[in-house]
Amino acid sequence: MKKVVLKSVEQDKRKLYMEWLLLADESEEIVKGYINDGEMFSVLFDGETAGVVLFTFQPGQVVEVKNMALAQNFRGMGLGKTILQEAFEIYRAQGMQKMIVGTANSSIANLAFYQKAGFRISEIKKDFFKKYPEPIYEYGIRALDMVMFEKNLQD
Repeated sequence: MKKVVLKSVEQDKRKLYMEWLLLADESEEIVKGYINDGEMFSVLFDGETAGVVLFTFQPGQVVEVKNMALAQNFRGMGLGKTILQEAFEIYRAQGMQKMIVGTANSSIANLAFYQKAGFRISEIKKDFFKKYPEPIYEYGIRALDMVMFEKNLQD
């Protein structure tokens, strides 16, 4: 059985993962604004780097999936779900109450993925992506609104 391991990334090594972070967030300017926040993990699958995940912390014992990216050749294998399951356990054990994540209204696959992983839509941040330097389009849809999801970790 191949194993997924989340390996902590030290602060001074985070910039080495910029390429990975840009797979999930197209604006380097925006990523630079949060790359040093929270906790970052490299995702190892069978000993090979498959991606990266960065979590930030909000008031009220809330942890946010700020960025989660897998290389194309590691997608569709259930790794994303496994990463979230591991994170649920880590942050539940630390007493976090809920996990939140946001994705663009145009990210059809992500909207399905987070719901299948047990998240529920909690809010819509209208025009969130208008502040990005360049417009983002997916599936022919412009990313304008951020769809926020949450999952209670203490159920």
